[in-house]
Amino acid sequence: MTRTLLRGGTVFDGTGAPAAEADVVIEDGRFVEVGPGLDGDEEVDASGLTLLPGLFDCHVHVMASHVNFFKLANTPFSYRFFEAARNLAATLATGITNVRDAGGADLGIQQALEDGLIRGPRMQISVRMLSQTGGHGDCWMVSGQRMDLFPVHPGCPDGIVDGPDEMRRKVREMVRAGADVIKVATSGGVLSPRDDPRHAHFRAAELAVLVEEADAAGLPVMAHAQSSEGIKAAVRAGIRSIEHGIYLDDEAIELMLERGTYLVPTLVAPTGVIRAAQAGAAIPESSLRKAEAVIGSHRESFARAVDAGVKVAMGTDSAVTPHGDNLDELVLMHEGGMKPEEVLVATTLSAARLMGVDHELGSIEPGKRADVVLVSGDPFDLATLKERITAVYMDGRKVV
Repeated sequence: MTRTLLRGGTVFDGTGAPAAEADVVIEDGRFVEVGPGLDGDEEVDASGLTLLPGLFDCHVHVMASHVNFFKLANTPFSYRFFEAARNLAATLATGITNVRDAGGADLGIQQALEDGLIRGPRMQISVRMLSQTGGHGDCWMVSGQRMDLFPVHPGCPDGIVDGPDEMRRKVREMVRAGADVIKVATSGGVLSPRDDPRHAHFRAAELAVLVEEADAAGLPVMAHAQSSEGIKAAVRAGIRSIEHGIYLDDEAIELMLERGTYLVPTLVAPTGVIRAAQAGAAIPESSLRKAEAVIGSHRESFARAVDAGVKVAMGTDSAVTPHGDNLDELVLMHEGGMKPEEVLVATTLSAARLMGVDHELGSIEPGKRADVVLVSGDPFDLATLKERITAVYMDGRKVV
């Protein structure tokens, strides 16, 4: 087998260890050696470059490219699948080799990636978020019409559910549809028309059944959770990650620390709604007001969680912001109190742990799959990181 040597670079391995000069050898798609003075059959000159592990985004929506609801209403159904291929390629170009789709992508998109029909990162799917009637996933408008961001179709069943018995059946439907993770909304949200991000959704009995059924299928649960009470209900129920976490209070933070719950902050998302509206997107006035209202609390909550030591994994909510701009999130994480190296760990090994793939991915260590991003200049200059990516490898093969 061919030994590929990445020679003369600086390695930031993702474990939290300081960056250090080292060679990296890849064989049969895996890292086999990391250290000085190594040799190989084929050589890549990495002098002056930093080697990072393949990056992660734990919260994307690849089946949407924008939040212009009028435009969505005038887009043919099948067009979205072609957009997804473009969105995945744009994400890969930023050095992101693994994503977790938080709703919209179905088993067909995932299989097309695995079979090499389209280019992009590996992807875990949730299929569709489960929401109560009138909740964040219920896109009923006062006209009586629905404006679903992700239309119902055979690979993506409806996610509106009320009561424990319906919840049990709906989780099983998502498992049947191919979900790798179950997603639920335990609070209102910004883009949904008839709810409030400060209100908790679903009762304890409903969430208990959800987690019980997910556990039975061996799947974790992620929660769109913005209100304090919705966050705490999710953590108490045993949900693995809190998405957004806009209104974290002291009790919520303590519970997350106690249970080891992850925070996936998506700090860039509310500003994305505002920028889209400024660019002319048809976004309901109620959603725009909510986006403007949450930004300060969101950033304050994140800073407090970081200061307390809550586990953080990077996620963007891309689709609300353009796919390919994912690394803008890193700057906001740094501004929220994380050191640049901590941001990169949250975007590599910490994210891999959240997604349950850290035995294979997330760091540059012998035995792991050889995902690596080559970056010129200062790897800790997060604001310009995207522009300085010179190559991306997945399983030892150059893909960008």
